[in-house]
Amino acid sequence: MYKILLKQDLVPSIHLFEVAAPAVAKKARAGQFVMVRIDQKGERIPLTIADFDQKEGSVTIVFMEVGTTTARLALMEAGEAIADFVGPLGLPAEIKKFGTVACVAGGVGVALITPIARELKQAGNKIVSILGARSQDLLFWEKELGAFSDRLIVTTDDGSYGRKGVVTEPLKELLESGEKVDRVIAIGPVVMMKFCSLTTQPFGVKTIVSLNPIMVDGTGMCGCCRVSVGGETRFACVDGPDFDGHEVDWDLLLARQTIYLDEEKCSFEQWQKSHSS
Repeated sequence: MYKILLKQDLVPSIHLFEVAAPAVAKKARAGQFVMVRIDQKGERIPLTIADFDQKEGSVTIVFMEVGTTTARLALMEAGEAIADFVGPLGLPAEIKKFGTVACVAGGVGVALITPIARELKQAGNKIVSILGARSQDLLFWEKELGAFSDRLIVTTDDGSYGRKGVVTEPLKELLESGEKVDRVIAIGPVVMMKFCSLTTQPFGVKTIVSLNPIMVDGTGMCGCCRVSVGGETRFACVDGPDFDGHEVDWDLLLARQTIYLDEEKCSFEQWQKSHSS
């Protein structure tokens, strides 16, 4: 069992847990993830590691309520325990001195890109960060990402905070400005990562995306997380989660993400009925 040391409600429907997991924390690196199962009857879901403290032996995860398991997780409190917390899984983010790196985060992606930005900054890179959310009330970790950024641009879809628009607009302007950008890292909803990749492709700037497709076991055995990259089938759990965004078959990935929507809806409705009774 893995004890929840801290719970924070960051914004509506997005929550942070610090979990006691010394063995995971000891090996964790930015960009990796864990497989979480609340209890023996629960489903396994992948959650990216947002931070880790090797001395404390804790791992931080940030998640959004999108289905039954994340809704159940959101009801848990500090002091309670999670049955399974397996990891670290996946390959760590590539960290070295590239030069200027644009870190583009959409929604909950800011929690995933912040430790990557931190390590890239420590490696001597100049970090230009672009943070986007639908509205101000869904924006979080601006200061945390800003602490590792030489420049931070914030956008909201509705213009309630920062610049009105989507993250691809300042990204395109940055590339058009003539400033040399050596790498782009984009983490967020699949559609956002797709259009970031389409934005950077004409400029020939390598763009890394973090894919989080449907996963079951997280160790490459089930094949559920397969994605097409460069015309080849890859498993996000063992070959990723980071891939070259210019080589991802985005349309196939988007289609696969919808395979179990009916089942997920049914599961959530059944849980809501049982929870309210």
